[in-house]
Amino acid sequence: MRSAVVLLSGGLDSYTAAAIVRAQGYRLFALTIRYGQRHVHELESARAVAVALAVARHVELDVDLSIFGGSSLTTDTPVPKDRPIDPTEIPSTYVPARNTVFLALSLAWAETLGAEDLVIGVNAVDYSGYPDCRPEFLAAFERLASLATAQGVKGGACRIHAPLLTLTKAEIIRKGLELGLDYGLTHSCYDPEPNGGPCNRCDSCALRAAGFAAAGVPDPLLLR
Repeated sequence: MRSAVVLLSGGLDSYTAAAIVRAQGYRLFALTIRYGQRHVHELESARAVAVALAVARHVELDVDLSIFGGSSLTTDTPVPKDRPIDPTEIPSTYVPARNTVFLALSLAWAETLGAEDLVIGVNAVDYSGYPDCRPEFLAAFERLASLATAQGVKGGACRIHAPLLTLTKAEIIRKGLELGLDYGLTHSCYDPEPNGGPCNRCDSCALRAAGFAAAGVPDPLLLR
């Protein structure tokens, strides 16, 4: 059985991406990053999702990007709400170089495991315009990995699995439901209410709501 390191945020997308790769026969090692994000609810969801996926090991790693600032997810800058989403614009919720940092950390762990496969739940269709969610970025990182690791120098390959890359949010949700996923375990909101409930106004909440509506199924988070 091949092993794969999956970046697990606790969100809908990373859960689905991990489940797809697991269904392909991979043994999963889950990596969750505490990067100084403004709330802990997604970390709690990541733990629940890791259990649901029966991962071989779940590591929570501290890499505090809030020290640098530069994002409304790691500072007190207000999260944009009640706005039309324009994927040609980079919003303030973009965390500078986050996916580059995260993939580098997952690559380091994968090399110690003897694994060649990384899993990330990025999407370039229904998304908020982040530059590190594009296929060009993933292809470039694979090339970098072949040069930057002992495994690569010896002829090994780094494969990045991004099974959601070209799917709509509705297609992602339908795929997850086919795999029996419980989306009530997940958390998507950028700026949740004090009780942890979604704000239903930020970009991430808007994309999630539109996805469930287009899929024709209710969001289990809203049924609680």
